[in-house]
Amino acid sequence: MLELETVLTVLTGSILPVIFTALICLLVAKYLLKMFFKLLDKSHLEATLIKFIKPVLNVVIYFCAILIIANRMGFDTTSVVAFASVLSAAFALAAQNALSNLFGGILMLWTKPFLVGDYIIAGEKEGTVLEIGLFNTVLNTIDNKRVTIPNDTISSTSITNCSVEGKRRVDLEITAAYESPIESVKSAIQEAIAATEYTIDDPLPPFVRVKSYGESSITYVVRVWTENARYWDVYFDLLENIKVYFDRNGVIMTYNHIIVHQAK
Repeated sequence: MLELETVLTVLTGSILPVIFTALICLLVAKYLLKMFFKLLDKSHLEATLIKFIKPVLNVVIYFCAILIIANRMGFDTTSVVAFASVLSAAFALAAQNALSNLFGGILMLWTKPFLVGDYIIAGEKEGTVLEIGLFNTVLNTIDNKRVTIPNDTISSTSITNCSVEGKRRVDLEITAAYESPIESVKSAIQEAIAATEYTIDDPLPPFVRVKSYGESSITYVVRVWTENARYWDVYFDLLENIKVYFDRNGVIMTYNHIIVHQAK
């Protein structure tokens, strides 16, 4: 009888409270994870970022639950927390570059300066975004090359998103000889624009003006708008058409050459 009382005392005094605490912690952990996962699924965050957050939440919540259970069992959890802190610091120091890329990726996925399918210019690189990962961003360039850029690099440079507005402006600088009247040059360029497909007048009509006077030529600035998908078609077609209509209108295009005068 005495032994039974001793067993019951041990159970009620130590084992059962631990089991009860463990069950409560596991139930609370599952409830919190379910609630957080629902909030994440309903949020407008990128799928890549959600895939990263979910396992992190799993680790953090269950780690806290284990600490609570261990503390209820009488273990000193301060040493465990201290060891985890030291281990985290060591890992952060060893993986400094990787963590920089990770935080850069999280920042971009959170702020969304561009999305997959956008055409962007980031520093000296430009192309269509194929993938936004946690560590790298992958671009497809205009000449069909795949470029992988570390997120730390791309997040610390200026980013130009050419797709977000749906329309893009083609900017050209064309030179013509002083011998060609300004109005004739502008008229020839306007004809070239009219002959180029996919140019639009929204938000502004085509713009042709003198930009500067050089040593041997006049520089004209040409600006036309088009849809994003037709940008390169308009860019190259307009360049070709300008030469065609310059020839038709007798406009002289300048190039580097040397004139030698022979003394008699």
